[in-house]
Parts: sequence; C-alpha cells; structure tokens
Amino acid sequence: MHSSDVHPSPRVIFGPGRLADLPECLTSLGVSHALIVTDPGIIAAGHVERTANYLTAAGIRSTVYQDSRINPTEADIEACRDFAQSIQPDALIGLGGGSSMDTAKGCNFLLHNPGRMADYMGYGLAKNAMLPFIAIPTTAGTGSECQSYAIVSRDGTHEKMACGDPKALAHTAILDPELTASQPLNVATLTALDALSHALESVVCTKRNTISSNYSSEAFRLIASSIRNVLTGTADLETRGHMLFGAALAGSAIENSMLGAAHATANPLTARFNVPHGLAVTMMLPHVVRLNHNAPDIALIYQNLARDLDSPLIDWLEKTIKLANLTKPEIPIAAVSELAEAATLQWTGRFNPVPLDCATITTLYQAALTPSS
Repeated sequence: MHSSDVHPSPRVIFGPGRLADLPECLTSLGVSHALIVTDPGIIAAGHVERTANYLTAAGIRSTVYQDSRINPTEADIEACRDFAQSIQPDALIGLGGGSSMDTAKGCNFLLHNPGRMADYMGYGLAKNAMLPFIAIPTTAGTGSECQSYAIVSRDGTHEKMACGDPKALAHTAILDPELTASQPLNVATLTALDALSHALESVVCTKRNTISSNYSSEAFRLIASSIRNVLTGTADLETRGHMLFGAALAGSAIENSMLGAAHATANPLTARFNVPHGLAVTMMLPHVVRLNHNAPDIALIYQNLARDLDSPLIDWLEKTIKLANLTKPEIPIAAVSELAEAATLQWTGRFNPVPLDCATITTLYQAALTPSS
C-alpha cells in the first residue's frame, strides 16, 4: 500500500480551436492586462499574434515577453520578472514549450516574493500570492501545463532546480492540438520521447498511488498509440491531439507522484555536456527500464502496460527510439565517474523503484554511453 498526497489539477480545456476560449478564461478571473511569455519561434509561427487578436477582440490588453530560452536560468527568470514589474500585468500566459511555461511560472514566483529562484527550490516556500497563470503548450512533451513546479537551471553550474508551490499551478491549461502542428520534426520527436519517459517513470516510482497510476497508464496508452506517427512526421490532427493530451496527463502523474533514475541520470548530461533534455532522458530510459525490471512488482506493471503493444515493453521501447533516428552525442567514458557523482545528488533518483547508488548509476551510464548501445 502506497500513501498519497493528491494535488489538484488545473482546469483543462482540450480540442482543436480551443485557443479561442482564452478570453473567457481571463474575463472569469477579472483580468484586464495579460503578459504573454513566449519565444521568437512561437511568434514566427503566428501563435502569439493569433492569441493577442483573441484578447484584443475581448477588450483584454496584452503585452508580449519574447525572450524565453531553452533551459531557463535564474538570470532568465529575473529578466522576465523585471519586464513584468515594468508593465504590471494582472495575469501571466505561458505560450510555447516547457521553457516558456517554466519562465512564466518562475516569473510568477519572483513578482511578489523576494530573493532568487534558488530560494524556492523544494515545495511550498513562496509566502505571498501569485498572479493567475494560464498555460498554453505548443509542444506535446513536458506536461509543465499540469505541474506546479518551475524547472530552472542554477546560474553557473546549470544544476536543474525544481521550484514548486501550489500557487504556481496553472488556473487553466488550454490544450489545442492545432498549435502543435508548427513544431519542427526534431522538436516534436524529443518532446514526444520526453512525454513517454514521464509516463514510464511516474507509473513505477515509489511515490506512485492510485490517482497518479491512473494518470500514468492513460498517458502511456495515448502516447503509445500516437508516438510512431509523431516520430515519422505523419501525425494528423487526431494523433497530435492524443499526444498532447497524453503529455498533459503524464504531467498530472508527475504532479501526484514523481520521476526516477532516467531523469536523475539525464540531468547531469544536460548540465555537463549540454545534451538536450529529451535526448538525454531517451538515452538513459531503456537502461533504467531494464534495471527496474529486476523488481517483480515493477515487472508486472510493465507487463500490464504492454498488453496492447506488439511486443514486450522493453523491446517496443527500443524499436520506438530507433524509429526516431537520433544522433547520440559522443560523451567520453572517462566522464562517467563525474556524471555518476552528480546523478547521486539528483532529487528524482530517490524515488526510483530500484534503489540507486553510485555503482548502479555508473553501470547505467556505461551501458548508455558505449557506442553499441
């Protein structure tokens, strides 16, 4: 029996064209001026203009902050905070991938709370109220729209910090699969594989519970049914919708449980060698699934997940990753000891169903980094 601490979910609006519901979401909250936190790619795709037009037609003023960056740092959050302070919005909209949503959430922490993001590493440390936050993902992967954590990299070391607070959770998440059509194939690929890792890690982590397991299992079903079309660039609107909703459910699963060794070992690859997060976690995931398979109760969970697949889970996972045709970065084996030491300090590793120590993590890295793996 697992104890649980069930967290609320945002209001979720799902379906093609549902971006048009944004003005109603804001007017119901009494919002008159919203800050849209995004990046230049989302502007180029036309999503920001479309969003602003909906708001203008409803009599809601909007201002755009377009400097979100991948893996936002403390300095990035402070830059967004400074911009927000200069215009005094009464709501924040995170429009884009996980980095835009993390930047908006991080900004929300610092707008009315003192200090830097490092002061909020952990959960529930923000004392003051935050602005209403609306999350609108344009990628199908991070699940940030359903999580109360901002993932921010520490300045200098690039250590990833999870800064969570119930006040940081989105009031509403708008899941419009039309917005994900603009993703370049490489972005769609890495975000889809990231979503898959979220479902597979949350479903077996030691903090899993009935609520989170239901989220994880349904997320896996939706992701597994759509990921091959996403990876091959043949996804239609319905398939993109399945992936988008599956990614959000996986985010809800994380919010109500945790992750595991794949993320614990991926983060040092990103911090030390700048490996994109989706690629880093994909490199580690099959080896972590093999490790976890040694626990009989976890093997049974994997077996249940694979009931509708065409092969056992690990075989299906490896075939799926191969379909993505990823180029694995060359990481020197000599770096394994440094990576393993950093991974032992990662918070998510504490919740892996098979306990981790430095020797076990070293074995995982050696398996993942050898050229034949």
